[in-house]
Amino acid sequence: MDTGTHVVMGIAIGGLATLDPVVANDPIVRQTVMIGAIIGSQAPDFDTILKLRNNAVYIRNHRGVTHSIPAVMLWPLLITGGIALFEPETNLLHLWLWTFLAVILHVFVDIFNAYGTQALSPFNKKWIALGVINIFDPFIFITHLIAIVLWRYGADPGLTFLTLYIMLIFYYIWRFKARNNVIAHAQRLASDATHIFISPTFKWNQWHLVIRTPEIMQVAESRNHTINFFESYPFEPIPNIPIIEAAKKDSNLAAFLSFSPAYRWEVEEKEDYHEVRFIDLRYRSKGHYPFVAIVQLDDDYNIISSYTGWVFSEETLQKKLEIATQ
Repeated sequence: MDTGTHVVMGIAIGGLATLDPVVANDPIVRQTVMIGAIIGSQAPDFDTILKLRNNAVYIRNHRGVTHSIPAVMLWPLLITGGIALFEPETNLLHLWLWTFLAVILHVFVDIFNAYGTQALSPFNKKWIALGVINIFDPFIFITHLIAIVLWRYGADPGLTFLTLYIMLIFYYIWRFKARNNVIAHAQRLASDATHIFISPTFKWNQWHLVIRTPEIMQVAESRNHTINFFESYPFEPIPNIPIIEAAKKDSNLAAFLSFSPAYRWEVEEKEDYHEVRFIDLRYRSKGHYPFVAIVQLDDDYNIISSYTGWVFSEETLQKKLEIATQ
């Protein structure tokens, strides 16, 4: 989920913790649990600092190690220990328990996005991405804000947030059913499909689809229970040719390939260089595919420049490539 949603979820866990008598009856514990829950709700995303290096490192590692089983166990210990240094009189067990719940909730809700996480790492490094909830879901965020406001004006926090999360369980079940209905619809229209990649959007009734068959990949959209097909591309495995093999050594393209399961590729000869371009087909927006990886090579297939990330115009992309060569 987005940072804002994780923040309000952290506050919700802090409020929910008042159902615990140890927390409810001790102001110090109540305060430290709230701090721990908010920090714990953000901790797995501390790897965002990798953006300071470059997009390749960030894309390849985000929601990886920091969302793994060892990290989920380690974050609450680190947070609890850090808080205890400033407030040694708090109840460490209950602080750890509620901080642990905040960390677990963060990783759990992330698996419902199309981006996913490596939540089972190191035992299984496969990305778990259920494609049920958009990165930012207005309903989840707004209902949390409403619950926080109700708390502010006197509602019991424990009961308020318990009611909210019971309601959200049913919301997730409904979204699962909606996703499965879209997939079933796509399978009826493309009975030879081998893979269906689905991405939820900001709108409940709209889903991005990439339908892969043994021969083609079809980019489509489900809107109001109707599937509209857009572009189709031949399904061609990456060829074992010298220019592609040289481009794959680039860290930006390697990061893209580790992340994207549905893409097309193209090789183009420019006036002064060769360009290898990989395009993620899952995020079509207004006829444009903004998530790409570009590698530019000279005649000897030495890498001149490269970039991976989100770009919404060719002009912006070329500027990023120029910066990369400096």
